[in-house]
Amino acid sequence: MRLDKIRVLLVDDSPMVRNILSRVLAEQEGIEVVGGARDPFEARELIIRHRPHVIILDIEMPRMDGLTFLTKLMAHYPVPVIICSGVAPAASANAVRAIELGAIDVVPKPSEGGTRALKQLGAELADKIRAAAISKPPPVPTPPRAATKSFRQAGIEPHRWVIAIGASTGGTEAIRQVLQQMPADAPPIVMVQHMPQGFTNSFARRLDELSKLSVAEAEDNEMLMPGRALLARGGVQMGVQAVGGQWRIRYGGTEKVNRHCPSVDYLFESLARCKGRRIAAVLLTGMGADGAKGLLELRQKGAITIAQDEASSVVYGMPKAAVELGAVQHQCAPPDVPRTLIEAMTAEKAAAAR
Repeated sequence: MRLDKIRVLLVDDSPMVRNILSRVLAEQEGIEVVGGARDPFEARELIIRHRPHVIILDIEMPRMDGLTFLTKLMAHYPVPVIICSGVAPAASANAVRAIELGAIDVVPKPSEGGTRALKQLGAELADKIRAAAISKPPPVPTPPRAATKSFRQAGIEPHRWVIAIGASTGGTEAIRQVLQQMPADAPPIVMVQHMPQGFTNSFARRLDELSKLSVAEAEDNEMLMPGRALLARGGVQMGVQAVGGQWRIRYGGTEKVNRHCPSVDYLFESLARCKGRRIAAVLLTGMGADGAKGLLELRQKGAITIAQDEASSVVYGMPKAAVELGAVQHQCAPPDVPRTLIEAMTAEKAAAAR
């Protein structure tokens, strides 16, 4: 989508939040704040008047909460929505629920820091607005191809493999679709989703409820185990280190890589340095190129590499960058990732036996 200006509507019951974000976003090239509403009822009138390209939505508001409004909005005016929420456990759980209802991303509302914190939020929000403006609605999920019942039934020994997954804009739903189809005896899985600190724990808990796997936010020094999927904590870099035959989570610093923390490249490149197990890496929807170079490095080391296909990607940025680098062996929609992994692992085993 090419836009002269990305029209943005702010929906938040705090006048200070609306005023400061309006001023900060107005300074960003290519972004125009067309209005601010204190609740969904005011927002409805402004949507009709301005037809915004992106909506920034608070969850806790008077008269109608953000989740109810989002449900109505997706039914009648499916515009990209970015949730601006607090990071308290209940608020972050509601933000994850909002993504399931159709929101495209989430940003943390600062609990302290006042004007300065809101100005910093506005600058970070601009990148998410640009990603949202070029996103497309996710396609109606189609039933995945019939999957092999388990890795072991396919002759794959889960403890000999590690699966790495990276995603950004639109990736929360893509990861959910992958894990919901993943057999319970899957190899250890490590995941990076571009998501702020305070939301990754709620996201991991939700994935744990929806999949056959044991899913959790990763702890430093935690050992990778079959049947368990570990999600990087927001706001810190996560890698993997192999020591004495054990592969463990290693958290690093907070400096951004490719403008992200956690970064997919950081995870993939740490795995490229590990020896002793086979690796399969999956790069899902997202804006930019984070993960593309790391995926190429993994492929050059002999890993199986998969990227989400364009048709199913909310933003075909990261997968496209990896394809253009020659890093990708297979492309598919998220629900087909488990079957694609099993087929690729089986083919590799057969080739090694010849």
